[in-house]
Amino acid sequence: MPEAFESWRHRFEANRCRPDPDWSAGAEIPGALATSLARIQVGEASDGAGMMRAAARAGHSGYLEAARLFIAEEQDHSRLLARLLAAAGRPTIAAHWSDTIFRSLRWRARLPREVLVLTVAEVCTLRYFQVVRDGVGDRLTREVVARILTDEQEHVPFHIRRLRLDLAGLPVPTRALLAAAWWALLAVSAAVVAINHRAALRLLGVPSTRYFTDTLRLFAPVAKAALAAGPADRSETLTGPGRVSPSR
Repeated sequence: MPEAFESWRHRFEANRCRPDPDWSAGAEIPGALATSLARIQVGEASDGAGMMRAAARAGHSGYLEAARLFIAEEQDHSRLLARLLAAAGRPTIAAHWSDTIFRSLRWRARLPREVLVLTVAEVCTLRYFQVVRDGVGDRLTREVVARILTDEQEHVPFHIRRLRLDLAGLPVPTRALLAAAWWALLAVSAAVVAINHRAALRLLGVPSTRYFTDTLRLFAPVAKAALAAGPADRSETLTGPGRVSPSR
């Protein structure tokens, strides 16, 4: 079903033409936030090889190009965060254990599991990036994070569309078990982010417990849309329950 992903392919292509922020003014990023952003930057840097292999094995030719552009956009987020940290005189890091765990969950996964895990990561970063955008005082940091947040809000319905196509035929008991496992992964992942980034969240005025509950609330319409019975309606995943925005 190549046409199912044409709209996202066009969006991802259009996003590649955006100019960079003006790095020349530099940035002022407190230590706790810089450490936090460096950990997020590592997570955005995946080469996406596993996702592309899984999509190729599944025979989703129309999805492959959109997935390739999605991965490139994620890598560009990593580049933007690295440039932002450099503008503030803050270092990046080569790896972090939380990213290693997420990658291990996707190791040699078939496409549905790959996308299920990716969607959890996207929802966790949605709330994180909104906290940074709304709480940081530095102009350049706010500009970079606002761009990334806008992109991530498009990624979630992109993944929902793929999941609806792949999971539509599951029987009800299997769907229920999958939902329980997915919610458990989301809860654990949100807790890890809340603990791992608690200093930055506190600095920005959001307690880690509030981040956790907000992320669970964000996930509810995503899970409902992705695991709904029957094939996806194209308009639903573009403008309906799949199109989520972080709560304020």
